[in-house]
Order: sequence, then C-alpha cells, then structure tokens
Amino acid sequence: MQKYIKIPIFFFCLLPILIIVYQIIFNQLGPEPVKKITHVTGEWTLRFIIITLAMTPLQKFTELNFWISYRRMFGLFVFFYASAHMMTYVGIDYRFDWSSIGDDIIKKKFIFAGFLAWLLLVPLALTSSKRMIRLLRDKWKKLHKLVYIISLLGIIHYLWLVKVVTVEPLIYLIIIVILLTLRVKMKFN
Repeated sequence: MQKYIKIPIFFFCLLPILIIVYQIIFNQLGPEPVKKITHVTGEWTLRFIIITLAMTPLQKFTELNFWISYRRMFGLFVFFYASAHMMTYVGIDYRFDWSSIGDDIIKKKFIFAGFLAWLLLVPLALTSSKRMIRLLRDKWKKLHKLVYIISLLGIIHYLWLVKVVTVEPLIYLIIIVILLTLRVKMKFN
C-alpha cells in the first residue's frame, strides 16, 4: 500500500520544479527570472528540510511507522532542490565564473553558509540507499545527524540573505527550532 502512496507523493514533490519549468517555457518568471528561480528553489529546500525533520516526531506522536518510510525520499528532495538552488546561482547567475563564485564564498557570509550546507548534504545524498545504510551501520546514523547542522545553516543562509528580518525566514526558523527541540526531547525521554 505504501508503495502506491509514494508514487503520488514523489510527483507532488516535483510540482515546484515543474511549475518553474512551465514558467520558463511560457516566460512567466517576471522581470528577474534568475532571482525568482533562486528564491523558489531555496524556499523549497527549506520546506523539504522541515518535512524531513518532521517525520520522526510524527512517527513518535502518532505511533505510526509509515512516516519514516517517506523520510529518505523527502531528504533526497532536500538535496535536489538545494542543488537546483546552487546550480541556478553557479550556472545561470554566475555562468560558472569560478573566480567570482570563490570570492562570493569567502566575502559573503550568507553564500558561505549556503555553500557549506550544500557540501554537507552531498554525503547524506550519497549514503541514502539501503545498501549504504547496511554498509555504514551505526556510522550512518551519526553521519545523517548532519541534517541538524544543515537545517540551521539553511535558515542562517536565508536570514543573512534578507539582511532585514522579515516574517517568512522567522517562521522557518521557529519551525526548525521546534522540530530540533522535539528531537532532543525524544532522545532524552
């Protein structure tokens, strides 16, 4: 049964990128298309981080194990949208000008935080298969705790980007802090 539920969830998770592709094809991204794509992919990265972090608390509170079976898929969508976000910056915005990108990483702290978050996501994506879970055993769990640091780096990236604190990044921050707090409480109970 869960197999049949995963397929529509998978396509639902693709919806934001399909909307972007549609908007590109029909020239509906507005006056700053690169900025729009960067913003949308960044927001969806944070949303999927939140969804991924919510799976364990949902399992604990509802006592239903099926939540955990979706966690890997949501985690891979975090990497997918984070990579789309970064590739928009690297490939479209900077056209692979590695010198300028390197300068940005060093000089702009929000770029550094985002780049570091993406780098930390790479080993999580590479070790997300069942085979890698079996191969790494206990080390896998330790490695995948990087998601906590990644979630904080993601929200720091957003907060430093906007410079002036607005409601939207604060909402993401509050949700992430609540989810991380729940995980800490569950660990010590």
